[in-house]
Amino acid sequence: MSDPGVAVVIEDDADVRNLVGAVLRQSGFDVKIAPNGKDGVELVRVHDATVVTVDVGLPDIDGYEVLRRIRAFSTCYVVMLTSRGDELDTLTALQSGADDYLTKPFRPRELRARIAAMLRRPRTAPDPATDIAGVAAPAPSDAAPAPTVGAPSTPVAPLVVEHNGLALNASARTVVVDGRDLPLTRSEFDLLNEMLKSSGAVRTKADLVRVVRGDYYGEDTYISDSDERAIEVHIGNLRRKLEEDPKNPRWLQTVRGVGYRLTPVRA
Repeated sequence: MSDPGVAVVIEDDADVRNLVGAVLRQSGFDVKIAPNGKDGVELVRVHDATVVTVDVGLPDIDGYEVLRRIRAFSTCYVVMLTSRGDELDTLTALQSGADDYLTKPFRPRELRARIAAMLRRPRTAPDPATDIAGVAAPAPSDAAPAPTVGAPSTPVAPLVVEHNGLALNASARTVVVDGRDLPLTRSEFDLLNEMLKSSGAVRTKADLVRVVRGDYYGEDTYISDSDERAIEVHIGNLRRKLEEDPKNPRWLQTVRGVGYRLTPVRA
């Protein structure tokens, strides 16, 4: 199994700190611990952390400020931990750039499953000039490759999907709108990719919760109002970055009481 890298636990409660640290060590991480926000931010910076858990109620600076500082230099996965169970905490965390959240007390296997689901979503776009092994890819040849006699024709999914001036490259995890790069969080990218693949079919909020949560949320898993509100926040953030006109959207339409669908192709 490959080394998942460094995880940083930013938590002032010693019991929770030990629990989260143990879960992450069992998952193979090299765990670093910080009892306050300032030390935690520095650990993330020094060790180039892969995963960070942040308690909302820290003694020096609150978890949202910690998240803001981390996002200024890192694209690591961030899970916010809160003991208040307030929906506003959840929405604030997601709006601030968190990848996920958990309310204390939580089950260790739930934290482990959510982190595993996040790790299946790539952190960074691969360099198109290199292949997976890091070896420089060969320069494209002007000559067309010779056809293989008798080989069946296998349809290949397009790497780039275009819709109304937007181009999404699922392999490189990049989005370009009207010629400009659009920076998105992992959840925003996954939701946009799912909507483009749906080709105008309505996707319910429950469908989209499963897209963001990954394998942990199966077809028979209960999806709460808070989960669906989190999708509304992600879609709202996505629309803001796309600079959507709410009266005449180019990409995402709301189907009231159900979910969302892709807009029709414009002439």
